[in-house]
Amino acid sequence: MSPSPRPRPTSLSAHGSARFRALLRPLAVVTVGALLLAGCTEGGDTTGDESGGDAGSDTTIRVASHMPPMTDVVEVAGEVAEEEGWTVELVQVSDNVQYNRLLADGEVDANFAQHEPYMQAFNAEHDAELTALAPIYDAKVGFYSAEFDDVADIPEGAQVAIPNDASNEGRALAILDEHGLISLAEGVGFEGRISDIEENPKDLEWVQVDLLNLSSAYEEDGIAMVYNYPTYIARVGLTPQDAILLEETVDQRFAIQLVARAEDADTEKIEVLEQAMTSDEVRDFLEEEHSETLLPAF
Repeated sequence: MSPSPRPRPTSLSAHGSARFRALLRPLAVVTVGALLLAGCTEGGDTTGDESGGDAGSDTTIRVASHMPPMTDVVEVAGEVAEEEGWTVELVQVSDNVQYNRLLADGEVDANFAQHEPYMQAFNAEHDAELTALAPIYDAKVGFYSAEFDDVADIPEGAQVAIPNDASNEGRALAILDEHGLISLAEGVGFEGRISDIEENPKDLEWVQVDLLNLSSAYEEDGIAMVYNYPTYIARVGLTPQDAILLEETVDQRFAIQLVARAEDADTEKIEVLEQAMTSDEVRDFLEEEHSETLLPAF
């Protein structure tokens, strides 16, 4: 990769071309704060619909999501579903916890923000029964550096920022193993942890950071290299073309998935949503608007 100046944070422009901006008539967007307040008891807990599968009206499908391009995909799917007489209501959240809590509590019908290993970790921790219905896109993940243009220039003892959740930690370490910066214990694959590192020739030091804060870590003095998704690293004006390490082989277990409660997987509204999310319109959007960062997975 040829040296190039690393950009500092910039404000993000609107996603998508004029063609797709014209396509996306505004959906009903609910901020998560209002939704949670509506479900609060006197003790401050959130409660969902006791039916578990009736978060929206009979023809309204409530979908929790986080940020573009995930929210954009929901909007495109909403246009497709509208042609069949359905309304997709986007419930936009501000972190990587709320969309699963809202779904598990019956406040929304589905969410679109995560890969299956992340969902499985939530299920295990919270005794939830969420299920992945359809992979929608794969993201080109990798490592970025504000200081170095080649991984060979990373010095001994350098600090490397990786995610602090198990599923993404394992993926980040697998990339470093794949490129020879570390060696993981045989057979751990994407389940590797820092404790599974058997060889670390550069004596790299690990800084574990919440996924949402990794783009900020890119700007921190002393951090030589940061793992990230294109969705998040875009906050500092970067794309996978700026990465000094990219995942060489995309594994579909990490595709961003449409997720619902297991008990609702075969309901009409979820089937309608799944068809809309895997429509030609969504594929065209991904291929025409995000070809440098995302790969359709259906």
